Amino acid sequence: MSDSRATLDRNLALEVVRVTEAAALACARLMGRGDRNGADEAAVVAMRRAFDGVLVRGTVVIGEGERDEAPMLFIGEQVGGGSEHDPEVDIAVDPLEGTNLCALGLPNAMAVVAMAEKGNLLHAPDCYMDKIAVGPSAKGVIDLDKSPTENLKAIANAKGVYLEDLTVVILDRERHHKLIAEVRKAGARVKLISDGDVSAAVSACIDGTGIDCLLGSGGAPEGVLSAAALRCLGGDFQGRLIYKNDGERDRAKKMGITDLDKKWALNELAKGDVMFAATGVTTGDLMKGVRFFKGGAHTHSIVMRSKSGTIRTVEGEHHFDRKPNYGW
Repeated sequence: MSDSRATLDRNLALEVVRVTEAAALACARLMGRGDRNGADEAAVVAMRRAFDGVLVRGTVVIGEGERDEAPMLFIGEQVGGGSEHDPEVDIAVDPLEGTNLCALGLPNAMAVVAMAEKGNLLHAPDCYMDKIAVGPSAKGVIDLDKSPTENLKAIANAKGVYLEDLTVVILDRERHHKLIAEVRKAGARVKLISDGDVSAAVSACIDGTGIDCLLGSGGAPEGVLSAAALRCLGGDFQGRLIYKNDGERDRAKKMGITDLDKKWALNELAKGDVMFAATGVTTGDLMKGVRFFKGGAHTHSIVMRSKSGTIRTVEGEHHFDRKPNYGW
């Protein structure tokens, strides 16, 4: 690989954490104030400014929408402060994963970034995706083509536990009523969430969260972010795009997807050397939220890399009189 396409440096992982910290700090001031759009905008502005200090030539492939819909962090936007000798990367962002969670002061809101070498993250359209996610102990046994009951039996067998011991996270949506009923009939425990299925997918890979599996449909962009995290954690994920209309199908084709009904495996959604970072906005299963003190704030983040399998937790103490102003 030439100097102009330098590989990802491990130090970039900690630089990416600074980006998620900036977004989390910015939107946390609006936590619980009922302003989901204001919180999201604050996170977007801060994240974009923070990217200027990261030495990459990045292209946003999962972002806030198209150029006409989002003034910043839109799909196709170029970010980063890199020169011609710095790596070209695909970047997937969710500046505030769980806008409603932040607006209402509920758990599990976080700022998220995934990064991979150019061409290694699926350019997913903004539509729904049918998903299943599990941790390392159930890797290789899941299959979207099988029923939820069959998958749960396979997961329980792989983990060496009773099916009744499994906890399955599902978004609390009307479209999931049949799925919820089937999971309950199979005997598994169900944890319903209002938003934030990236956090749920990651939690399935982390000991101590009590979560074994994510099932159901959610945003396709969030599916790519989840896959990037699970690549680093050794978990497993499958997804299939769901289209509401022909417009969404046409958009998928324009983004390079030729098999519209393809069952996407983990290594197809996020390939190669992948980095993932997240910072808690509100306290949840994975991380503590932003906690303010006089003149500053504490943050709690996780950062990981697929190449090394290293997972770090980062506790930050930020003093606002000494930090760049990213929009808070």
